[in-house]
This record gives sequence, C-alpha cells and structure tokens, in this order.
Amino acid sequence: MTVYALAQFTIHNRTQYDRYAARFFETMKGHPGRLLAADEGPQIVEGVWTGTKIVLIEFPDEASWRRWAESDAYREISKDREAATEGCVLLVKGLT
Repeated sequence: MTVYALAQFTIHNRTQYDRYAARFFETMKGHPGRLLAADEGPQIVEGVWTGTKIVLIEFPDEASWRRWAESDAYREISKDREAATEGCVLLVKGLT
C-alpha cells in the first residue's frame, strides 16, 4: 500500500537546514521514494498553520519508507534537519 511521508516544520537554523537539504537527494538514490512537494510558502486555505515548510514524499509501501528513513545515509544527514527544525513527520497510508 502506498504511503506518504508528510513533514511539517519550522526552520530555525537556515545554515544547518541547507546543509541537510543539499545532501537530501543523494540519500534517495536506490530507494523507490518520490518527492512530490516541498514548499516554504504553502497557501493556508483553512485553519491555522505555524510552520515554515512542508514536504510530501511518496513510497510504494511502509517497508520502502523505513528502509530509506532508517538508512545510514539518511540518518547521518537527518541530524542536521532535526537540530535545525521543529515540527513533525507523519506517515500517511494511501487509499486502496
């Protein structure tokens, strides 16, 4: 079943976040994930959102997402994202 990783966060250290972002695509090589959206200015059409960035990545299944998210390559760069941002990452199941 397709899953979507949805990250919503606020960037509070641009230099550290940019270091993470510069290496992000390299970690996706060899994994079936596909970046669908990354926006630092999403249009809020209902409710309140206080973040500064939203990211949406598609994977064919949860196991594929976990292999990428728990890979040594991603864990290494994610230290910069975790230190530079505050927010959450949601794993959302697609419809069958």
